[in-house]
Amino acid sequence: MTISIGNDHAGADYKFAIKALLESKGITVINHGTDTNDRADYADFGHPVAVDVETNKAEYGILICGSANGVAMTANKHQKIRAGLCWNNEIVELVRLHNDANILCIPARFTAIPQALKMVETFLNTEFEGGRHLNRINKIPLSC
Repeated sequence: MTISIGNDHAGADYKFAIKALLESKGITVINHGTDTNDRADYADFGHPVAVDVETNKAEYGILICGSANGVAMTANKHQKIRAGLCWNNEIVELVRLHNDANILCIPARFTAIPQALKMVETFLNTEFEGGRHLNRINKIPLSC
C-alpha cells in the first residue's frame, strides 16, 4: 500500500509521527509536506496529495494543517477526491463507512499526536459500508 501525505507548518511534527507509524507497517509513504515549522501554504501540499490519490499513485492520502479546513477544501477541488475533515476517531470511522473518504484531513491545532495516530489507524482499518451510501457517493462528482 502507498499513502501520500502532505502538511503545512502546523503539521510537520504530526507528519513525522504518522510517517513512522505507516512505515513500521510496511506502507510506502510519499511525502509532499514541509519538514519544518517555517510558514508554508497548505494548498502547495494539498494538491499534490490529491493528484496522487486521483491518479492511483497512492491508495489514500493524509493531509494536516492547523484547522484542516484549508487542506480539505483544496483536496476536494479534485473530481475523484473525498477528503474528510476529522477531529476525533468517531468521525474518522464515519467518513470511511458512509462517505468512502480517500483522504483523511487532520487539524493539528485541535488534536494531539497520539489521537492523530489512532485516527490514521481507524482510517486504514475501516471499510466503506457501500449499500445505501454508494448512490450518495456517486452524486458527489460534478457531471457538467
